[in-house]
Amino acid sequence: MKLKRFLLRYYPPGIILEYEQGGSIKTKSIDLLDLSPTTDIDQVVEEIADKEPLITPSKAEQVKKLVARLQEKVGQKDNHHYYLFKVLRAHILPLTNVAFNKSGSSFITGSYDRTCKVWDTSSGEEIHTLDGHRNVVYAISFNNPYGDKIVTGSFDKTCRIWSSENGKCYHVYKGHTAEIVCVSFNPQSTLIATGSMDTTCRLWDVETGADIANLSGHTGEIISLSFNSTGSELITASFDHTVSLWDVRSNKRIHTLVGHKAEISSAQFNWDCSLIATGSMDGTCKIWDRSSGRCTATLKGHTDEILDVGFDCTGQRILMASADNTGSCYSALTNQQLCKFSGHEGEISKITFNPQGNLVMTASADKTARLWDPETGECKQVLEGHTDEIFSCAFNYEGNTIITGSKDNTCRVWR
Repeated sequence: MKLKRFLLRYYPPGIILEYEQGGSIKTKSIDLLDLSPTTDIDQVVEEIADKEPLITPSKAEQVKKLVARLQEKVGQKDNHHYYLFKVLRAHILPLTNVAFNKSGSSFITGSYDRTCKVWDTSSGEEIHTLDGHRNVVYAISFNNPYGDKIVTGSFDKTCRIWSSENGKCYHVYKGHTAEIVCVSFNPQSTLIATGSMDTTCRLWDVETGADIANLSGHTGEIISLSFNSTGSELITASFDHTVSLWDVRSNKRIHTLVGHKAEISSAQFNWDCSLIATGSMDGTCKIWDRSSGRCTATLKGHTDEILDVGFDCTGQRILMASADNTGSCYSALTNQQLCKFSGHEGEISKITFNPQGNLVMTASADKTARLWDPETGECKQVLEGHTDEIFSCAFNYEGNTIITGSKDNTCRVWR
């Protein structure tokens, strides 16, 4: 093995090693999830060198500089005040979802008007209209980190894959017998997973359009799905009160996560895929050990349905959004509540950390999005102006741009 170069990954902090082996270029990552402003850099470099044969003594000084850069990034405080940059009257009917490409240079919007649109973030100009579905375009996603393809899932029971560069439709995937409500590319951008109201998840080949597998076993609609970071496993969350963990290579179910007393609303892996968080209409969030499928904690801090859950980029904190108009942040290590986010006057449907993990955004039926300090629970800013419920919101990779999508048919860009 011969080390070719280092690449920095800011969120979560880590160093990617690009190396040559057997004539081909490969990569491996050194995750530094516990890096903080007070971490001893010399000790970190020593531990890396002990574990990683590619880091020879001659490379130690270079690694030290990279860790120092990551430490500086981790220590930065976020006092950014966002202003309204653009209002896009994006569609003639309400929006369903919004999503950035990895760099944040463009984003997509899905709508009840049966289209998905691609937008240039800096100019606010429409780049393409992806037209072809015969019903609501509900689920949308870029194939990040590449960003050259888009997948759309529709109430017309089909899924389509498009070029984000020219708007051309590559494939129409047919096979589901009911509405498609969630979609995802695997990290390698070779497979697409689609979840449907027909209770099944299907896997499709990105290049050929072939139907690879039909993952059946749920008895209720699948409303959320997610690949792990290697693409080898997939979770599907269902209205049957359970979550299934699947082996993508064998298409076999590894675990069924049983314990919730009502429909599941959201399910997420943490960064290293050791934990799974599930939010449910039963008002709780459960934490599961991925390897055993065992529930390790039930978080009960809310008085109404949990509508969204999410980890920070290091997988050490968990967010919950509830129909009781509040959000909360818990430690994934101790399962203790760290803070509560109170101030919305309507249910919170989405909650997310910024990439840096020092800011939380919530989207609410009260027509506002809010930004919060995850350490204190203090509201830092209210993003106002929408005239109807905000159901979707996202940060770009740098965390300096936000999009909010509303039932008022508009999308707002904040900088």
